[in-house]
Amino acid sequence: MHRKDDCIFCKIVAGEAPSAQVTEDERTLVFMDLFPVSEGHTLVVTKEHFENVFEATPEAIAAVGAMSKRIADALKAEWEPDGLSVYQANGAAAGQTVFHYHMHLMPRDAGSALTLQGRTQAASDVLADQAARIAARLVH
Repeated sequence: MHRKDDCIFCKIVAGEAPSAQVTEDERTLVFMDLFPVSEGHTLVVTKEHFENVFEATPEAIAAVGAMSKRIADALKAEWEPDGLSVYQANGAAAGQTVFHYHMHLMPRDAGSALTLQGRTQAASDVLADQAARIAARLVH
């Protein structure tokens, strides 16, 4: 499996960097965004390193999509948001800040600001609680 040593998501996948993990499967890992834009802001990342959609294999993209659907359903069940932003950026010009293929899932309430990146780092215990709440809602 391809990995990039200076990639924070590769380090999280390898267990070398901390994260509030929700779940994983053979191809993906799900964890809470460290700088969330909303409660429940979750990331679905490929376990193998691909910089963006142009490098990712169709199988990796499909795995992220399938896991994103499971997480979306869990977020809806737990928070009952008015909406859900599902966002995936490719390249700095598109707003990508971590160059490892991943999907953002962000619960949204009516009237909330439509931002893509949070400004404040969330407390690790808050993220761990949210991760456990999402994991408890996952249908296997």
